[in-house]
Amino acid sequence: MATIETREITKRFEGHTAVDHVDLRVADREFMVLVGPSGCGKTTLLRMLAGLETPTSGEVVIGGRVVTHAPPRARDIAMVFQNYALYPHLSVFKNIAFPLRAAGVRGRDVTARVERAAARFAIDGLLRRKPRQLSGGERQRVALARAVVREPVVFLLDEPLSNLDAKLRTSARHELQQLQRQLGTTTVYVTHDQVEAMGLGDRIVLLESGHVHQVGTPAEIYADPADTFVATFLGSHPMNLVRTAETCIGVRPEHLLPQGAFAADEPVRAFPLRVQLIEDLGADRLIYGTLEPPHPPTRVISRLPSLLTIEVRPGERHAFAAQTRNVKRFALDTGRKLAAST
Repeated sequence: MATIETREITKRFEGHTAVDHVDLRVADREFMVLVGPSGCGKTTLLRMLAGLETPTSGEVVIGGRVVTHAPPRARDIAMVFQNYALYPHLSVFKNIAFPLRAAGVRGRDVTARVERAAARFAIDGLLRRKPRQLSGGERQRVALARAVVREPVVFLLDEPLSNLDAKLRTSARHELQQLQRQLGTTTVYVTHDQVEAMGLGDRIVLLESGHVHQVGTPAEIYADPADTFVATFLGSHPMNLVRTAETCIGVRPEHLLPQGAFAADEPVRAFPLRVQLIEDLGADRLIYGTLEPPHPPTRVISRLPSLLTIEVRPGERHAFAAQTRNVKRFALDTGRKLAAST
C-alpha cells in the first residue's frame, strides 16, 4: 500500500488561490477525510493528488515517489467522482472492466476480476445492464467496483454518496467504511457533510479558503477545536460562542445544562438563560434561549438528555452552567484557541 504526502502544495486559478501551501501526510491504510464548506479547496486538492490538476507550486508524493507531474495512469490510484462518471453506452460489466483493459489485462483474468468485484458490491446480477437502467445506489456501487477492480494503492473519492437519499447514504457509508477496512487501501475522501466526515474518517482535515484549520481524529477535533471555524463547523449543532470583553467563550450544546444537573462541588461556569423555545426530539430536548447578564445577550442552544427530568419551560429564566473543563476560550481577533491558563 502507500502513504500520501503534499508538501507546500498550492494551486492558483487566475489570481484566486484555491489551495494555499498545504502540508499533509496520509498514513498507509488510513482513511482520511477532507471536509469543509463549498469552495474551500478540498476537491482541487483531491484532483492534484489524482493528477487531474497540476499544482502551481509544491509537491505530491505517493508511496515515497514524487508524482507531482506524473499523469493519473502512472500514480496507481483509482478515483470515484460525485457523478460516478460511468460510460452510458457500456454495460455494467464493461464499465467495471474498462480500467483493466486500459491496463492491458485480457481474457479470463478480466472476467474473474470483474465478477469478484461485482460480487463484493452485490451487483453481480446487474452486469448486463446499462447505467440508465440502474438506481442511484446501484450506479454508486458500479463506480466503486470499477475503482476496486484494479486493486490500486490509493482510493480518491469525491463526494461519492451525495446523490443518494439520506437512508441509502447512511447504509452506503457503513459499507464503504467496512470495505476500506477489509482492503486496507489508503483512502482520501472529500465531503462537505460534517456528519459523514465524523462517521468515516480515521482522521479529518478541516479546510476553509484553501487553508488547513485542523487535522486530527473526529474525537480530538470535536472535543478540542483549534479555532472558532472548526468549533462551529463540526457538530450537528454548532458550539455556542459568547463574546466577552477580552475573549470568546465556547460551549457545546450538550455541555450546557441546568445548574441542578451538577454536583454542588463541581467547578462550573454559570450561564443565566432565558428559555425561548423547546424541541422534544425523543432521545433528547433542544433548549433555545438567550443569555442574560452578566453575559452579553446571545442566542444559545442546550441539548438535554431525555433522562434528565429537570423541568424547563419557555419564558422562564433558568440558571444554566457548564463544567469549567468544557468551556473553551478563543481569541477575539484571530479566533484561535487560547491556552487554558490564558
